[in-house]
Amino acid sequence: MTLIHIENASKYYTMGEETIKALDDISLDIDHGEEFVAIMGPSGSGKSTLMNIIGCLDVVDKGIYDLDGQAINLLKDSGLAEIRNRKIGFVFQSFNLLPRLSAYENVELPLIYRGMSKRERVPLVLQALEAVDLLDRRKHFPSELSGGQQQRVAIARTLAGDPSIILADEPTGALDSKTGVEILNILKRLNAQGRTIILITHDLLIAQQAKRIVRFRDGQLFKDV
Repeated sequence: MTLIHIENASKYYTMGEETIKALDDISLDIDHGEEFVAIMGPSGSGKSTLMNIIGCLDVVDKGIYDLDGQAINLLKDSGLAEIRNRKIGFVFQSFNLLPRLSAYENVELPLIYRGMSKRERVPLVLQALEAVDLLDRRKHFPSELSGGQQQRVAIARTLAGDPSIILADEPTGALDSKTGVEILNILKRLNAQGRTIILITHDLLIAQQAKRIVRFRDGQLFKDV
């Protein structure tokens, strides 16, 4: 079953008098639950623009983007925010943890924004931290955690919201190779549990950990294996 359907999609940006085509008439399908896809390309190739489109942070200027049967390019900002909140989790290279909050509180915060009661939140937060083997570090602050542990907190924060899609943007970029492997193994495990993982990377060795590699160059999809 197709989860993500992108057809003849283009995205333009204007810089001064110049119009840049960040995505150039691309088409891409990603199936529900079974896919672990690496989107690969050099800086400026369009892969980050595609991630923003898939993650409902931006919309296409031309073409179609359907997510789980819903026409995303017809939604207003509030509709895009609702989709992000319910279906999409983000993991970034820089972790994006709040330094004054503990690991537990960082994972809990998005659930508070959703309006969940404390009684609803507690089991979700504990379960998410346990899934990344950080339950015993739940009271620690980011400054007291290693880079790998901070990234695991970021993954737990995503998991607590129970997204069907996890968008991981260079999730190992700030980590040493051994810790990077640990993070990739967590993503593989989550994929095996039925979540669609979309990994953005410029590193072939990282991309080869995925089941499928989509390569971008100059805003165009030029290879899909």
